[in-house]
Amino acid sequence: MRSQKEKAEKFRHLHHQDRPLILPNAWDVPSARVFEDAGFPAVATSSAGLMVSRGYPDGESMPRGELVAAVGRIAGTVGIPLSADVVAGFGRGPREVVATVRRILEAGAVGINIEDKDPTTEQLFSVPAQVRKIRAIRELGPALDVPLVINARTDALTFNGAPEELLREAIRRCIAYRDAGADCVYPMRLTDAASIATLVSAVACPVNVMIRRGLPAIAELTELGVKRVSFGPSASYAAMGLLQRVSQEILTRGTFGSLLDGAISFDELNRLASRRPPEAP
Repeated sequence: MRSQKEKAEKFRHLHHQDRPLILPNAWDVPSARVFEDAGFPAVATSSAGLMVSRGYPDGESMPRGELVAAVGRIAGTVGIPLSADVVAGFGRGPREVVATVRRILEAGAVGINIEDKDPTTEQLFSVPAQVRKIRAIRELGPALDVPLVINARTDALTFNGAPEELLREAIRRCIAYRDAGADCVYPMRLTDAASIATLVSAVACPVNVMIRRGLPAIAELTELGVKRVSFGPSASYAAMGLLQRVSQEILTRGTFGSLLDGAISFDELNRLASRRPPEAP
């Protein structure tokens, strides 16, 4: 994969295989390179992990330019397709959202994750408003000759209410986003097998679920028809949890085994900052 277009086509293909795409979410260059070196065929950014690593809470308080620069730094270092989480697009209307996505694609990403919850009000955007954004983003790909993959997230399941009503609303939104041009839909917090099966059957397009407690194992998700399984911020949680355990061991016991066991070397760490050479033709 030597061009952005080739990476985008590869990323799209990964959503239509017998087994789901397992998509790790990185927060910086070395974490993305660790995932690439492990053998994952693509990587995505985690909005929470990336933003918190730079001193901002998850959301859109981080300046858009900083997000674009961080995505570009990762895209310029890894050799596999990169999808970027753009939160709600850093704008209320299609024009502003398209401007964000354009900059993200120009930085080297080949896919985006966009959500339907307003980060300022914590309420869902109306379906027509979100549909207009997705349609506008869909038109951007051909203009830049990048067949980008749009992962449309809905937060309908994150609100209080009867579970069956929330699931119906999530399905309604996923179908609307699919019809507007989304390649994959992402019902946030969908974890139980019965609901996953219902939604997958109803939307009839690739479905993304996020790894969290209660989610079935990959084999069962494959049987349920899930096409994409993302880490979300869980890798960041795990890394920070390790640092907490290391700190407690040193401060309370005076030992440091957990700091050294399984650690990489200085040379390995330094290598994670180097650009991966392109594949031969």
